[in-house]
Amino acid sequence: MEEGKGVVSMEEANGENGEGINKYACGCAAVAAMISIIFGYDTGVMSGAMIFIKEDLKVNDTQISVLAGILNVCALVGSLAAGRTSDFLGRRYTIVVASIMFLVGSVLMGYAPNYPILLTGRCTAGVGVGYALMIAPVYSAEISSPKSRGFITSLPELGISTGILTGYLANYFMAALPLKLGWRLMLGIAAVPSLGLAIGILKMPESPRWLVMRGRLGEAKRILLKVSNSKEEAQIRFREIKLAAGIDEDCNEDSVKPPTSTGGGGVWKELLLRPTPAVRWMLLATIGIHFFEHATGIEAVMLFSPRILKKAGVTSKDKLLLGTIGVGLTKLTFMASSTLLIDRVGRRPLLLTSTAGMIAALTGLGIGLTTVENAKEKSLWALGLCFVSTYTFVAFFNIGVAPVTWVYPVEIFPLKLRAQGASIGVAVNRGTNAAISISFIPIYKAITIGGSFFMFAGISVVAWFFFYFLLPETKGKPLEEMEELFTRGSRSNKSKNVGVEILP
Repeated sequence: MEEGKGVVSMEEANGENGEGINKYACGCAAVAAMISIIFGYDTGVMSGAMIFIKEDLKVNDTQISVLAGILNVCALVGSLAAGRTSDFLGRRYTIVVASIMFLVGSVLMGYAPNYPILLTGRCTAGVGVGYALMIAPVYSAEISSPKSRGFITSLPELGISTGILTGYLANYFMAALPLKLGWRLMLGIAAVPSLGLAIGILKMPESPRWLVMRGRLGEAKRILLKVSNSKEEAQIRFREIKLAAGIDEDCNEDSVKPPTSTGGGGVWKELLLRPTPAVRWMLLATIGIHFFEHATGIEAVMLFSPRILKKAGVTSKDKLLLGTIGVGLTKLTFMASSTLLIDRVGRRPLLLTSTAGMIAALTGLGIGLTTVENAKEKSLWALGLCFVSTYTFVAFFNIGVAPVTWVYPVEIFPLKLRAQGASIGVAVNRGTNAAISISFIPIYKAITIGGSFFMFAGISVVAWFFFYFLLPETKGKPLEEMEELFTRGSRSNKSKNVGVEILP
């Protein structure tokens, strides 16, 4: 693989202009990440809004659990539809569709005179979430160069962290408003940025890889010149994309007939019914990393952090909301740090270190909550352990598992399979998220809240071994070379950063 001209030439092209990030590509990804900020806001603000919704609408714990989890059930449907939509409409217009879904959902939730309409708005926003979580990383990966792909593709996840913190701040500052107005304003205000994004994204370029897949070579070449650091780099990327799409690398036409089907049944057959060994491995890696992101308990901590802190001994609403702001600030700080490390350190080291830290933090949280629950008097050391463990868990999660989950799957699939392969991963992600959101309260009532975090710690141990054995390093490799990395023959490389000799 190292002897191929594409790899050597790409490194030389990057070397001539340093390894700086292309500002135009970064700007495009930042605009696309706005959809993730809106989703993050909706997630963060709901954690505090549920306190006031329960009081205003007189709903029970089961209805609150459904309200929390239904977003992800609907997101599962949206993510499966998003792959086909993005292959048909393009990456850019799929972001517009997601924005409109958020707009309608936010208006319904902000109006909501009763629980059914609130749930309808949450469902509508959920479909938008499915679209957003699939398309933002795919678009970012497809406009970035190999040297900066980790940073640029992790911007949507950074956007989610920013949105969550903004939602927590909205909870705190709007909590003083009248009960009937406060939570509705918290939820409804997201309609404003949704409308702005739906209009603003139309001024951004389409993904050059999608354009090549549709045979629109002239447009793709012009965009690649903008998102590359040099003309030479753009030419090399253009040639590699054409080869990956099945087009002659020497073709200089502005428009050609797409060589293969770009969506529908053929793609699903290649992914699920008759996958090559490499694609089967990619699919297993994608499903696994998305499953473990939420099966390890982050949704329980982020969405139910006020309830966890209350169990730990914090009773005042103001202090509960301030505690969640601290969680959001920790998440944003470490997520921002991870975007600077992911292209330098690599995906595997961040992922394995992150998961190991999560195991320790979840174990500490389980010990602390179990002690608080069983103590006859207030235990200050157990309360402190709960706080430290909660923040430590959020920190370790966001330094590795959170960004790598969204970078890794969108960079490993071949061009023709990328959108729908990523959509399967997002569907698994949202399904797992929904299961945790809906079942967390019943689980902790059945096995105690401390026991539930011991359970998450055990799942994290399984996740660490999965990542170690089945996820090879992808840092710095062109998207067009990923299939070779996941082919059995490429496993002759015994470097510890590539992976180990175990195949799915």
